[in-house]
Amino acid sequence: MAADYELVVESCLLAGRLMMESGAETYRAEDTMDRMAISQELTQSQSFVTPTGIIFSGNKNLPTRLVRINARTTDLGKIASVNNISRKLAFGDITIEEAYSELKQIEDEHKTYPFWIQIVAAAIASGAFLLLFSGKLLDVPTALIAGGIGYAVSDRLEVRTRVKFFAEFFAAFIVTVIATISVASGLGSELDKIIIGSVMPLVPGLLITNAVRDLMAGSFVSGLSKGAEAFLTAFAIGAGVALVLSL
Repeated sequence: MAADYELVVESCLLAGRLMMESGAETYRAEDTMDRMAISQELTQSQSFVTPTGIIFSGNKNLPTRLVRINARTTDLGKIASVNNISRKLAFGDITIEEAYSELKQIEDEHKTYPFWIQIVAAAIASGAFLLLFSGKLLDVPTALIAGGIGYAVSDRLEVRTRVKFFAEFFAAFIVTVIATISVASGLGSELDKIIIGSVMPLVPGLLITNAVRDLMAGSFVSGLSKGAEAFLTAFAIGAGVALVLSL
């Protein structure tokens, strides 16, 4: 029983960690872990999930486990894969051993797009947002360049420094410098539209959405912490833009 219990707990913690590292809502991760535990006859399981850690217990008389969440990104495909495994386990289509093996495969997989494709996507999104905000076609090339460079700077700095605030601040700073130079040289016309469109790939939209959804679901600790993280990110972007415009 001890070995089986350990495997169930390991599977639940792995599923919850993968979901939180991929940008899932807190209540969704808790629900997935509880359903997996109940499918293995741990009907009194308890889980407490925050953006930085998960506490899980299968029974009040059994050991409680804690796992730390160090990295957070956005990977909706990985969230869907973990949910699919939990459903198959709940329906009895796979065993807990098979579920754990599949979860380990998901953990080891790296299905993210190449970095250059991410930069191109950010650039295209920047140009599209500029047009969405009633910008001129003349400013699209500048938005493409500024948005792509800004995203690249943000991603590389976050990897190197592990400080998201600094990465977002410097990326917004670079975007505004490029936009300002473009307008000053006559290559661009509307500075505000270029800046707004170019910083949109940096805006924490999913984080804000998850914060609101967690608050509505009653996960106040996670909702407030995600909201604070989104606020700091937005403040960093605004500060980077304001610094250039004030010089």
